Amino acid sequence: MTDTRQRIRAHVDDNAGVHFNELVRESAFAPGQIQYHIRRLLEDGRLVREEFYGRTHYYPPTYDEWERAALALFRRETAREIVVALAETEDAAPADIADDLGIARSTLEYHVDRLVAHDIVEKRYDNRNRVVLDLADPETTGRLLTTVTPTVPDRLVDRFTRLVDELLAGTGDSS
Repeated sequence: MTDTRQRIRAHVDDNAGVHFNELVRESAFAPGQIQYHIRRLLEDGRLVREEFYGRTHYYPPTYDEWERAALALFRRETAREIVVALAETEDAAPADIADDLGIARSTLEYHVDRLVAHDIVEKRYDNRNRVVLDLADPETTGRLLTTVTPTVPDRLVDRFTRLVDELLAGTGDSS
């Protein structure tokens, strides 16, 4: 394996779930070089590729489908904050999580829907028929959370989404 290919693979190993644009930003290689070597690593079974919500993510083959989805979602700052908040509380009410994080309820629901779709968060009704949220697998989730830090572009996208939600919520209150 060439030095370039080894360096790309090592970067993916250290940053499981890295998306292509992030890989380009964080390396000294041209996008075409990365594409070429990624394709070879995929053909050799040394990397796995998954598409989540419009982004292509790369993983070492040791991660299963659930872990790959979780890692991709944890790269989003808001989704990560929701999961951390749920790790700290049991049977959390959605409104409480939204208030604690200072996000619009619609933003919370957007991310929770994705987390529920990938079996990372469970959404159920308590004995008083209120919606509560819990982590589906707290132990594995905690382990994976420690391996991912959202990138600056991911954080900016999340913060822009929050700002738009706040502005829209503000216009809804005045009518």
